[in-house]
Amino acid sequence: MIVGVVKETFPGEARVALVPVGVQQLTRADLEVLVEPGAGVEAGYDDSAYTEKGATLAADRADVWRRADVVLQVRSLGANPEAGRADLGAMRSGQVVIGSCEPLTEHASANAVAATGATLFSMEMMPRITRAQSMDILSSMATIAGYKAVLMGADALPKLFPMMMTAAGTLAAARVFVVGAGVAGLQAIASARRLGAVVHAYDVRPAVREQVESLGGKFVELELETDTAEDAGGYARELGEDFYTKQREMMLSVVAESDVVITTAAIPGRKAPILVTREMVEGMRRGSVIVDLAAERGGNCELTVPGERIDHNGVLILGPLNIPSTVPYHASQMYSKNITTFLLHLVKDGAMVVDLDDEITKGTLITRNGAVVHTRVLEAQGASSEGSETP
Repeated sequence: MIVGVVKETFPGEARVALVPVGVQQLTRADLEVLVEPGAGVEAGYDDSAYTEKGATLAADRADVWRRADVVLQVRSLGANPEAGRADLGAMRSGQVVIGSCEPLTEHASANAVAATGATLFSMEMMPRITRAQSMDILSSMATIAGYKAVLMGADALPKLFPMMMTAAGTLAAARVFVVGAGVAGLQAIASARRLGAVVHAYDVRPAVREQVESLGGKFVELELETDTAEDAGGYARELGEDFYTKQREMMLSVVAESDVVITTAAIPGRKAPILVTREMVEGMRRGSVIVDLAAERGGNCELTVPGERIDHNGVLILGPLNIPSTVPYHASQMYSKNITTFLLHLVKDGAMVVDLDDEITKGTLITRNGAVVHTRVLEAQGASSEGSETP
């Protein structure tokens, strides 16, 4: 079986789906690896690094699509809705495509892949179960986003992060407030503490208090009640507007006291909830910074503009997009580990096996045999899943 790796075509995407060390993992499983020339260059991996590990260089991109039984991508069509359409004509019935593809929102793209007969697996639909932790790209990429958010905040803030005793007197430590203590939030807490900031954090799940405090953060108590902030798959779920209204009221004073606010609340397939209002921003001191990690989903701050830096009355609001691509070497390394582990999970004796009784397989399978087959995706499309092959 031939596994193909193509160069990413999404604007600004510097990651690659498979790094050279991943080639060895696949060849040891009796799989051949075919790489498009230049696929890993922007991430820091030359073609020679792939061939040294046992990969074969293809003639060009079309050669990869023509020969590969499985194609690995960071951004498949859906997560690359414009440039990705150029690959549709090269997909064929029975070919397997694995990557991120935004199936809950990019309905036309999922349907287009289905029409080719290709089998599509979505890496971002990986179930949050113990067996799948090593395949979870959302957690891997969130780790990078949390780290980089702190660096962005520190760079934009007109203050130093740590407390310093100097000949000119004592400089007070910066105050950082992290909203959301998931993977990105916890990494942001740890990184901000390492830089010497005083860190406060809040999450709708009181159970994460111990994790926040273990990293040196101070957990902010807001007297709010909710049954659960997670869905059955372990992902964040949308809470009622009444809850968010009360939450915003109670966060007002905490935000006003902060030098840097980092927001991390994103819900798969949904617009991000507004957690930081215009009123909160206008209550912050001039020079303060907001880093909105949910910018790609519309933003947690009411004033966020995705992809831009907004100055509102002296408060800088950052809406960064595709943060992992700004650290492509290690982001690719982490993604590659996730996707190779997942691929090897699907392969038995050198052949692809789609086991619909397996929770990992059924949770990530989007299209098969010419149709969209994932129940949540069908529901999101407003279509009935009756009569469809249900993963």
